[in-house]
Amino acid sequence: MGRFRSDAGAEAVILAALFLAAATPRAGAQETADTPPPHKSVYGKLQAVDKSLNGVIMESDDGERLAWRFDARVIAEMGRFKPGTPMIVIYRQLVANEKRATAVAFPGTAATPTYLNTTGSRVVLRSGPAVDGVCGVAGAGPISETTIPVDGRAEVMDACWCCAPSGETCTTGNKSGLGQALLVQCFK
Repeated sequence: MGRFRSDAGAEAVILAALFLAAATPRAGAQETADTPPPHKSVYGKLQAVDKSLNGVIMESDDGERLAWRFDARVIAEMGRFKPGTPMIVIYRQLVANEKRATAVAFPGTAATPTYLNTTGSRVVLRSGPAVDGVCGVAGAGPISETTIPVDGRAEVMDACWCCAPSGETCTTGNKSGLGQALLVQCFK
């Protein structure tokens, strides 16, 4: 993800530079089993989807213009939403200069928390209860698991969720909400 403030004319040049930088190999980006990277979220509104660059521009609730690069499958789905639509990017901070999106959510666009698998492989969607409004608390209660095929959808009725590659597990550390979420990359 890149953060930038710019004039409309310079925006395309900056966006292209960010996308080229995002394509470079990343050292040290693997998570360890003992210390998974923290989950973070940025809230804002969709500004533009650029299919030719596989990029998305959003304006955060703090007024920052943020650029994200996604796989073409994710971009195709994001192209269905209009500029100005509220959105949330849920990501992990892998290293100081690298963020990896787990999901992109569009609150209020569905009557239930609905998840679309755009990862390109089968994933497990896990859900469970919150404890005093906090997700990811060990022993919080029963965990539900749903396997989602590529391009498949699933609904979650629990307060918290996570997704993992098929055959793996994860901690239900993300809050669910009414709307659609595109699963981008699932972590252990």
